[in-house]
Amino acid sequence: MTTDESTDRGVHVRHLGGDRFEIGVRGHVLTVDQPAADGGEDSAPTPTELFIAGLAGCVAFYGRRYCARHGVDPEGLAVDVRYRMGERPARVADIEITITPPIHLPPERREPFLAVASHCTVHNTLTDPPVIRVGLALAEHPVAS
Repeated sequence: MTTDESTDRGVHVRHLGGDRFEIGVRGHVLTVDQPAADGGEDSAPTPTELFIAGLAGCVAFYGRRYCARHGVDPEGLAVDVRYRMGERPARVADIEITITPPIHLPPERREPFLAVASHCTVHNTLTDPPVIRVGLALAEHPVAS
């Protein structure tokens, strides 16, 4: 990966105990966990739930920005997402997004609004996926023999 400070972004995750992790993003801190039924403490959303929440938030953000550009009050704008998990490999297999448009959105603006909201950055990333490389950091903690 080439380094370009204008486009490179970073996230740091550290283990808190059990299935809990702290995620640092631009000075913000989020946590993730697993449901109690899956061995976690249910103290936070799962990483998959944050993934879906990120998609929903991105769609809503693009919808709100459309409203701002076209002088439409965003009152009533809402996004709901339903998803289904798949197996082998474990993944989100199906996502259905329902956008409730702002109550003041004129009928002739509905299709353009939907076109903008449905092409948010997260959605675009899912439909045109990035190259993902996973590697190991150099060992910082020597293994006892």
